[in-house]
Amino acid sequence: MITLINKETLYNTFDAEDFSSLGTCIDNMAPSMVEYYLASLSESEDIYLNKRNIQESFSIGEYHLYKDYNEDIYLEFSDESEDLTQSFW
Repeated sequence: MITLINKETLYNTFDAEDFSSLGTCIDNMAPSMVEYYLASLSESEDIYLNKRNIQESFSIGEYHLYKDYNEDIYLEFSDESEDLTQSFW
């Protein structure tokens, strides 16, 4: 699942000034807290991201952050409900 997230909220959550400094701020936090904050930011709907437009990116466990050329920031993560396959049989 890929969601567009508010970059100001993201930067304020991790006390970062920009996307480049975000990685350093995240490295100084406990991994469980990072995943908790990222999960709380990902409450919007699934959207399409053309990965050709990605300018910068980095990964944190199952989460991937992308910044495109329009300065928008996207969060990609594995949605557990999508992983469940249901059978009619």
